[in-house]
Amino acid sequence: MRIGIDLGGTKIEAAAIDRQGRVALRQRVATPAGDYAATIDAVRGLVAALETALGRRCPVGIGMPGSLSPTTGLVRNANSTCLNRRPFDQDLTQALARPLRFANDANCFALSEAIDGAAAGAAIVFGVILGTGVGGGLVIERRPIPGANAIAGEWGHSPLPWPDDAERPGPPCYCGKHGCLETFVSGPGLALDHRQATGEALDAAAIAARAEAGDAGAAASLGRYEERLARGLAVVINLLDPDVIVLGGGLGRIGRLYDNVPRLWGRYIFSDAVTTRLVAPAHGDASGVRGAAWLWGPDETP
Repeated sequence: MRIGIDLGGTKIEAAAIDRQGRVALRQRVATPAGDYAATIDAVRGLVAALETALGRRCPVGIGMPGSLSPTTGLVRNANSTCLNRRPFDQDLTQALARPLRFANDANCFALSEAIDGAAAGAAIVFGVILGTGVGGGLVIERRPIPGANAIAGEWGHSPLPWPDDAERPGPPCYCGKHGCLETFVSGPGLALDHRQATGEALDAAAIAARAEAGDAGAAASLGRYEERLARGLAVVINLLDPDVIVLGGGLGRIGRLYDNVPRLWGRYIFSDAVTTRLVAPAHGDASGVRGAAWLWGPDETP
């Protein structure tokens, strides 16, 4: 039995999972907004509650926003900003009084789907988060790959590939640059493109629903989105050649992406045939917490 923690901006979820991947217990609490000490206490409380119910001490894996800098050891790039510039791994390890394993939440998502989800059995898996932001995680032979700089999979802050004149220089990104993929294929990116084209202020879910209902403007916006996503994923395929790409996040629920994007990406991929599969996650929103638990192998103990 191992425990996974999925530390999100609005909720912290904990789950106890056995070696067959069955969830024995699950519990969540609201994330203490902007309160670092309270966040540590919330994680400690969740672990204590699950271990009390199980009657045993368990290995614990933590899925977190952002990453731990290999240079400073401090958290960076977390949308839960109270974590940034903090030694989160050291403080939480001390609070729980045991060794812990940490990974970016996108890596946990990819690991969950690679172990026993939609990409089970695949050698190379790229997990994509398409939501308020854009993230990615890489798993090779069932092992998450953080990279030398702990930024493997951060494709959202690469530029949109093969842009046309209307797409240059691209919207400003919070990272300080223009035209990052995140500014085009995130939920806010789709909403901005639709508003610029039609004058309508709709979120991504509403645009997808209207496109499904036959609205021409929404269908055109979603078509542009699919073509841009295809270009972005074509670069991933050219670089990593994954067996499977799994889409998570809110936009991953748009069913037509799984047919339309693979029909479009072939023209940008440096191969005569493309066998990479684009799939929806088997575990949905539970993949983050499951992947955190799988940071410990079935037979590993701290």
